[in-house]
Amino acid sequence: DQIREKINKEINPEDITLIDNSQLHRKHKSFDPQRFHIKIIIKSQKLKNMDKVTAHKEIFSILKEEMNNKIHALEIEII
Repeated sequence: DQIREKINKEINPEDITLIDNSQLHRKHKSFDPQRFHIKIIIKSQKLKNMDKVTAHKEIFSILKEEMNNKIHALEIEII
């Protein structure tokens, strides 16, 4: 919910879906149950108007704290 709130506040997307894919990585050597593998599907005209690298940097910037502490991997799909 914290991730959703931050993205909504900064980007105000038309729609956002968060999927926790952590269970798919349980057998990996570096798996840490305290850190998540998240997929974000975000519908945002603002992000669509940016080039892909800039849009991804925008999201990573918004989630900087979470990336350092809670998220191991982040997959971003902009629609």
